[in-house]
Amino acid sequence: MLPPRNRLRLTREHRGTVRHGVRSGGRYVVVHVLDTGHDRPARAGFVVGRAVGSAVTRNAVRRRLRHLVRERLGRLPYGSLVVVRAQTEAANIPSALLSRDVDAVLDRALSRRDEGERS
Repeated sequence: MLPPRNRLRLTREHRGTVRHGVRSGGRYVVVHVLDTGHDRPARAGFVVGRAVGSAVTRNAVRRRLRHLVRERLGRLPYGSLVVVRAQTEAANIPSALLSRDVDAVLDRALSRRDEGERS
C-alpha cells in the first residue's frame, strides 16, 4: 500500500499527468511522469483497464504495481506525478519480469524528463 501522501487521487491529476507528462512504454506497463515543481513528495496513480482481466485480476495487478512503485518512491523527484498503466500482458507474468519492466520504463521516463528540463 502506498502512504496517503504518495497517492494520486484526483481524476484531473491523472488526466493531466497522462496528457502533459513524459511517456515511456514497455511490454507490460506504460509510465507517464509529470514534474509539477511543487515541494511535495512524489505521488503515483495506477490505471488497470478491463482488457487486463476480471475485477479480481485487475485488483491483483494494481496491488502488484503499487508494491513495486512504493519500493521506488525514493528514486522519484519531489513534486513529480506518476501514472502507471498496465498493459494486457501484465496479469500473466511473474513479478520479477514486471519489476524489471517497471524499472526500465521508469528510468527511461525520468531520463526523458531530465532531458526536457535541460533543453
